[in-house]
Parts: sequence; C-alpha cells; structure tokens
Amino acid sequence: MPNIFTQVYYLIQKEFLLEWRQKYALGGILLYVFSTVFVVFISSEEINPPVWNTLFWIVVLFASVNAVVKSFVQESGNRTLYYYTLLSPIAVLIAKIIYNLLLLSVVSILTYAAFILFISNPVEQLNQFIIATFLGASGFAIALTFIAAIASKANNSATLMAILGFPVIIPILFTVVRLSEKALQADVVTAATNSIAILGAIDLILLSMAIVLFPFLWRQ
Repeated sequence: MPNIFTQVYYLIQKEFLLEWRQKYALGGILLYVFSTVFVVFISSEEINPPVWNTLFWIVVLFASVNAVVKSFVQESGNRTLYYYTLLSPIAVLIAKIIYNLLLLSVVSILTYAAFILFISNPVEQLNQFIIATFLGASGFAIALTFIAAIASKANNSATLMAILGFPVIIPILFTVVRLSEKALQADVVTAATNSIAILGAIDLILLSMAIVLFPFLWRQ
C-alpha cells in the first residue's frame, strides 16, 4: 500500500479531475457569489465597514456550505467500499480537507474581488485580512468536511449537515468576523494577534478531533 502522502496526492488529483468534469458545481457557486454581491450593490446606496464585513462572511459561509456539501455525498457505496480496501481513512479525510480548503480559498478570493468591484474596499490591513480569510476558510473546510462525512451516512444528508454544522461553525464565524473587522481598522495589532491565535487554535482542535473520529466513521 502506498504511504499516506502518496495517497493524499492521488486523492487530491482525483478531486480536481471530478470537479473539472462537473464544472456546473463550481459555476453554480460562482454565480451565487456574484449575483448575491450584485443584489447587495443595487439595493444599498452606502455600506459602512462593519456591515461590509458581515455581508462578506455571510456570502463566504453559504458559498462554503454549497461547495463542501457534496464532498462525501457524491461518493457511491461501491466506490467507498473500494477506497476502504485500498486507502487509509486519514488519507481520505486529509485529501478532502485540503481540496476543500483550496476551493474555499478561491471562493473567498473571488468574493473579495466581487465586493471590491461592486461595492467598496474598506480593508486597511490587507495582510491581516488575508490571514483571517485563510484561517476562516481552513476552519470551514475542516468542520464542514467532517460534517459532510457524517451527513453522507444519512438519507437526508443536506438537512443533517445544516443541523450539525450550525453549532460547530458558530465559534469559527464569531472569531473570524472579529478578526477581519480589525483588518478594516488602522493600527490594531495586539488584539488581532490574539484573535489569530484563537482562530488557529480552533482550527487545530477541529482538525485533531476529525482525525481521531473519522476512522470510526469510516468503518461504518
């Protein structure tokens, strides 16, 4: 059996090939992002920075859920059984998380670009905003990927994912909104550093829990 790094590499490659064949999924997400931002643009004359920040993360959150929900649902029972005989469950989980992180990073960048194009760009500290966006996308990718794995075991997976995802996403969303809000202000460093550490710790805790629990879910 190939080592775990080789397995992760080929699984990520497989995810990109599947996405390339099913371009409608990514296209639907991008359509949602740009249409939502455009609706905000035509319905509001002026948006202050706190509201801009809130709307940004609302769009990113719902786009993330739409992007990740299909992670395990699209895997048929026969394919899952085939993976079970060949692959490590940790490799499957890590590959899904890395792929979803890349996907959500692209979605976040395009959302930011749409906000700049249609509304405004109140970000004062771009580096801090990029860090906040990356850590937020990481948290969403880890939490939603594991929840998608749980939901795929049920018949009504979309409903179950919404129910399970809400309490898990709250601490990530609360922290990342606070952190990115500081990036809209000049000369806010100490508080931002603390928020970055908290958000990074949340991501690591979620990743550790997913790695520990996923093998048990994989055997079901």
